[in-house]
Amino acid sequence: MPQKKIRMKIVFFSLLFIFGIGFVKAQSYAFIDSDYIMKNVPEYLEAKEKLDKLSEKWTKEIEDRYLFIKVKRDNFNKEEVLLPNEEKEKRRAEIDKLEKDAIELQTLHFGVNGEYFQKRQEFVKPIQDRVFTAMKKIAKREGYAFVFDKANQSNLVYAEKEYDISNTVLEEMGISKE
Repeated sequence: MPQKKIRMKIVFFSLLFIFGIGFVKAQSYAFIDSDYIMKNVPEYLEAKEKLDKLSEKWTKEIEDRYLFIKVKRDNFNKEEVLLPNEEKEKRRAEIDKLEKDAIELQTLHFGVNGEYFQKRQEFVKPIQDRVFTAMKKIAKREGYAFVFDKANQSNLVYAEKEYDISNTVLEEMGISKE
């Protein structure tokens, strides 16, 4: 009786293995490099330039505030011993408020839901949506079950160049690669 159970298990796992391999072979795979695609989309390059300019402007504004605070703090530290307690407290409170305002400004511009994030969504998301739509069309048309993205820290360790459909995605978007 135990012999029969062992044979049944062997037959069961053999069939599972054979059909499992057939299932895996039936799948078609492809990959894209979204970084490469985006670098070849003129609208993305324009959006990135706008974002970079905003970022530089906001960074300069924040750095200027911190520099102003540093000067205030240095002056206070030099004069502190000569000031009456009431004036010391007033200046400390002023510096603390300036620091708090600078942090709030930094959060407003670069925080999780800050202006930079919102502008990035406004400028870049429509382009990413176009890439996704083009990739999805190609995947359906060519019968790909899976399309991986080589960029963005994916787990794609190796891929043959022949399965890279990045240029096809660009063509689908109406962008010719020079």
